[in-house]
Amino acid sequence: MKEIKDREQLAFYLHAHQLESVFNEQLIPHLSLYSFEQGELICSQGDPALVLYVLVKGKVKIYTTSVEGKTLILSFKTPLEAIGDIEYVQGINIVNTVEAVSSVCMIGVHHRWLKKYGSDYSPLLQFLLNIITRKFRIKNNSLSFNLMHPVEVRLASYLLSVSFDESDALFKGQQSAVSIRDAANFIGTSYRHLNRVIGQFCTEGLIERNKGFILVKDRERLSALSGHNIYE
Repeated sequence: MKEIKDREQLAFYLHAHQLESVFNEQLIPHLSLYSFEQGELICSQGDPALVLYVLVKGKVKIYTTSVEGKTLILSFKTPLEAIGDIEYVQGINIVNTVEAVSSVCMIGVHHRWLKKYGSDYSPLLQFLLNIITRKFRIKNNSLSFNLMHPVEVRLASYLLSVSFDESDALFKGQQSAVSIRDAANFIGTSYRHLNRVIGQFCTEGLIERNKGFILVKDRERLSALSGHNIYE
């Protein structure tokens, strides 16, 4: 994590995402802008929740880890999204781990300033309410998507989610093969079945599996296969 001490850039993101009205005059001086590199953790499951983040650039993935060390990817998020909103409202530790999929910019504000200046500020509370309720709607859509579409469609959508960031044309990621088991859990299929579909995609020239990585070779055909449904 790197703090970007550039108030003009902070003001740019506030204006670009229409956030000036969300944070009142007392809170604005306490906002900070942070950057995270691809693969960097933004917050970790079980850690104290001290900062509310607002994702303004890039893509993140959210996952949970069991006591046995198994991980399950829950969702992918792009702007505009709040990270740590439920923790702030509930006053609890970080529920899930959040990791940068691409280079990421976040606006952050410490809980102590939110409690002092924002606890009764209706635009901020309305913003958090909209974000939290949208998360429930997206989760419902994701569950329906898994139930109503074949594995080929779900895998195409998953690969597009982890390999590209629509807000960053320069980002063209690779999905590590060691995460395929997590992918199987995420899209609701068996590891063996997913491997068969991956082999099918390789044969069809959609992807390439080489030296521990999956490389997307034909984004347009994957997008057409997914029906333009992307896990977000």
